[in-house]
Amino acid sequence: MQIKISKTQVDRMTAGQILADKEVKGFVARRLDSGAVTYGYRYRDKTTGKQRWLGLGLHGSITTEQARDLAKKAAGEVAGKKDPQAELQESRAEAKREKLAAINTVNVVLDAFEKDHVEGLRSGDQVKAAFTNHVRPRIGDKSIYDLKRSDITTMLNEIKTESGPVMADRVLAHVRKAFNWQMVQDDEFKSPIVRGMAKTKPKERARKRTLADDEIRDVWAALEQIEQPACYPRYVKSLLLAMTRRNESARMHTDELEGDLWIIPGSRYKNKQDHVIPVTSAIRELIGEKPAGCKANSWYVFSTTSSGGQSDGAKAFSGFSKAKKELDRIVAKIRKAEGRAPMKQWQLHDLRRTGRSLMSRAKVDADHAERCMGHVIGGVRETYDRYEYLDEKRQAFEALAGMVKMILNRPAGNVVRFDERREQA
Repeated sequence: MQIKISKTQVDRMTAGQILADKEVKGFVARRLDSGAVTYGYRYRDKTTGKQRWLGLGLHGSITTEQARDLAKKAAGEVAGKKDPQAELQESRAEAKREKLAAINTVNVVLDAFEKDHVEGLRSGDQVKAAFTNHVRPRIGDKSIYDLKRSDITTMLNEIKTESGPVMADRVLAHVRKAFNWQMVQDDEFKSPIVRGMAKTKPKERARKRTLADDEIRDVWAALEQIEQPACYPRYVKSLLLAMTRRNESARMHTDELEGDLWIIPGSRYKNKQDHVIPVTSAIRELIGEKPAGCKANSWYVFSTTSSGGQSDGAKAFSGFSKAKKELDRIVAKIRKAEGRAPMKQWQLHDLRRTGRSLMSRAKVDADHAERCMGHVIGGVRETYDRYEYLDEKRQAFEALAGMVKMILNRPAGNVVRFDERREQA
């Protein structure tokens, strides 16, 4: 029915009825089955020729005359070859983007990513530390929708200057994963990270650093001077004598000890398989006794939490960065006092590689040495050879401990290969 739409006419409408206004072509009112009356403007898009519908509002929220004025405005836009429905959608989309921008800062996305994806990972602490130390202070408060490639490049350049190119690439990898995770669930976000942002090449990132004999002695000497955290000297030594990764030793728990075996569960080991380390006398000495402040029946072997001033073993050691800086400071002090050049930059993980190299010097069978590191011997042997090689691994770790002891007791500059020393004996 085509009449002049008024409040009186609207109030008389029945469910399903539609009124078309005779003054403003395209202006209509329709009563829904629910009883509500909605105003709208029907028109044909001059560009596509498609019929469109522009909702103007519900009767009661706006008056009939207000709806007619909105319809007149829309008619004028259509006459000017504009599409009011498309403009409304764009306006709503822009409002949505602005709302999302206010909510989704980089910090918020990283918080959600850590909770959903990082917590529980073997390398979770390292990822969180990278975000805390390098990402959040630089771009944490920015909206992810405002991020540009230049923001990422600037951040990486600063990290490279401050902590080196390897750390910059490590942070880049973590941030890329977080942004990719966000893109899966956010239609509006597109990651600004692109190829070519890395600061090193793959071959350059592959570390080969091992500690020389004099460097091992310097590190051990420096560890004797560290008072806090009290567990740190034992912890660092375990990385070499057990050839473990950083978190594998840091989260060592007495629940993982069975007799003279340390069984690292697959849930926190890189290859997802249980890794068995025979506990030699040298490793046993590092494990020590029950902490004085511990009231539980089991505890973390390397722990900084305390009760009444004494370690209670309730939480695994995690203060890697601060303790490592103090260790490096003492090493530098020792070498300077003796008139020697500063020690080349090194990482805790280099101790694992150093331990493997020392096993080779000690003439340990290569396969046994690889098993000591938790590496899987592939091929047919991996499928059919289920022998645990515990005796061979124990001998290999004993040989490593003997090599370290020999290095620590040997005067600087007096280098004799382990196999030569054994033959002389």
